[in-house]
Amino acid sequence: MGKAKYIAVLFGVLLLSACAKQAGEQENNNTKTITMWLIGDSTMADYSKYENSDYKKERYPITGWGQVFQPFLSGENLQQLSPLLQADSVIVDDRARGGCSTRTFFQEGRWRQVYDALQPGDFVLMQFGHNDAATQKPERYVNEEGYKEFLRLFILQTKQKQATPVLLTPVARNYPWENDSLRNVHGNYPQCVKEVAEETQTLLIDLNKKSMEHFTAKGRAYITNNYFMNLPAGKFEAYPDGQNDNTHFQPEGAKAVAQLVYKGLWELNTQNLSNEE
Repeated sequence: MGKAKYIAVLFGVLLLSACAKQAGEQENNNTKTITMWLIGDSTMADYSKYENSDYKKERYPITGWGQVFQPFLSGENLQQLSPLLQADSVIVDDRARGGCSTRTFFQEGRWRQVYDALQPGDFVLMQFGHNDAATQKPERYVNEEGYKEFLRLFILQTKQKQATPVLLTPVARNYPWENDSLRNVHGNYPQCVKEVAEETQTLLIDLNKKSMEHFTAKGRAYITNNYFMNLPAGKFEAYPDGQNDNTHFQPEGAKAVAQLVYKGLWELNTQNLSNEE
C-alpha cells in the first residue's frame, strides 16, 4: 500500500471513530434521569439508611416499602410508566422517617432538604397519616385540617419546582378485621387525602384501599406471619424476645406494598393515555 493511500485509510478510520464517539456522547447527553422522592412515615422508610445504626444487627427484618421500591422503577417496569414518567432512568430517594407526621416532617427540616434538591421533572410521592392521626401522641398529632394544610403546602411547593406531586392514602395496618375482611383504621384521614387531591388536581393513589383489599385476599393468618413484624423469639438478632407489630413490614410485606404503589402509578399512566385519545 502506497504512503498516500495508507494515510487516506488511516484518516478514514479516525474520522469514523470520531463520529462514533460524538454519536455516543450525544446519546448520553440525551439520557434523562429523574428522582422519585418519597416523603412519609415509618411504613415507607428505608431503615438501611438510618444514621448510626447497624441495620442487620439492630433492625432487620423491619422494611419500609420505599426501601424496596427501586427495582419497580427500572427496565421494562419503567417503560410501562411512559409517558407519565418521561425519563430513561429513575433514582428513588427515600426521605421518609419513622414517627413523622406532616407537621414534624416539615418542622424537622426534612421537607426543606427535599425542596432544595427538587428538579423539574422529578416526582414526589407523599404518604402520611399514621402519625398525624395519633391523638395519644401530641408530639406527632395533626388534626384533619392541619393535615390537609401541610399536604397543600407540599403540593404547592413541589409544583413550584416544576415537579409532580403524587398523594397516597396511608397504607393499612393489620387491624381491625371484620368477617374476614380488613377495615380502615385511619378514620377520616384517607378521605382528607382524597379531598386535597381533588381540590388541587393532584395525582392520587388510594393505597389504603389497595392494601386493605390485597391483605384481605391473602388472608389474616398469612399476612400476620409473613407481611407484618410479628416475630417469634430467637429468630432475629435484633428481636431476641420476638415481637408483635401489626403496623410495620417484613421484607415480603414491604415488597407487596411497593408492588401496589407501582400498580397505582401504572393505573395513573393508563388513565393519562386514555385521556389523550
